[in-house]
Amino acid sequence: MDLISTVIRIHHNAIPADLRDADADITAAKIEARMREFGVKAEVSDVISHLKIELPTAHLANACAALVVMRLITPLNLAAMNGN
Repeated sequence: MDLISTVIRIHHNAIPADLRDADADITAAKIEARMREFGVKAEVSDVISHLKIELPTAHLANACAALVVMRLITPLNLAAMNGN
């Protein structure tokens, strides 16, 4: 991993059914493979209560896009927040 890295933690309950597997290591491998499709070299591992996604901070924007597509995070609607 690069010297400057970011860690994202995703609780197991937040993982959609189509990504979730009874074996958390398989779930981690699925997410890691999807991240690679977005050009993100991430290391995803099971840490008992959550999945830990470690990636170079320079890839954070692409990682967020991948996480939105996988429905692991929800995009922020800034227009709605600003009353527009």
